[in-house]
Amino acid sequence: MLTPYLEIGEVLKPQGVQGLVKVRPDTDAPERYLVLKSVFVEAEGGYRELPISDQSLRDGYVYLRLDDARTRDEAEKQRGLMLYVDRAHARPLGKDEWYITDLVGCRVSLDSGEAVGEVTEVMQPGANDVFVIRGPKGEILVPVLRDVLVSVDVEDRSIVLNARRFREVAVLP
Repeated sequence: MLTPYLEIGEVLKPQGVQGLVKVRPDTDAPERYLVLKSVFVEAEGGYRELPISDQSLRDGYVYLRLDDARTRDEAEKQRGLMLYVDRAHARPLGKDEWYITDLVGCRVSLDSGEAVGEVTEVMQPGANDVFVIRGPKGEILVPVLRDVLVSVDVEDRSIVLNARRFREVAVLP
């Protein structure tokens, strides 16, 4: 089952003395923060919605007021909070795009039927993403390329890779 909330950032520290916080955005579209009216944080028994305001972007970070904080002390209490958005307010995906959180935990196999393992991480080093797959042979790195992916079904939690291309491009232990 897919999680109903997607992680979009972490509160790093207070910013100034008027209740603003500095947020590291965990999204490839940080400008989406500018149109959000609220975010979710983990709370006992689930998630709690908190209002946000006064959003701005600078030098790759988001600055905002969370839960109407007005003082540095109130903002300090928010340090380390992970921020989430519900799927209804998440950035829409294009064809052949997936949220990383939906890929982690997927079973990976080859189109020849061989099981490879499970995606434990998706690295984003630059030109293309890289699946980190943990399996019986150890940790395997596989670049996410069009001719390597046969299918991705996040609902079924499965990924199928082209066996020939896998053997050419995978970094094996």
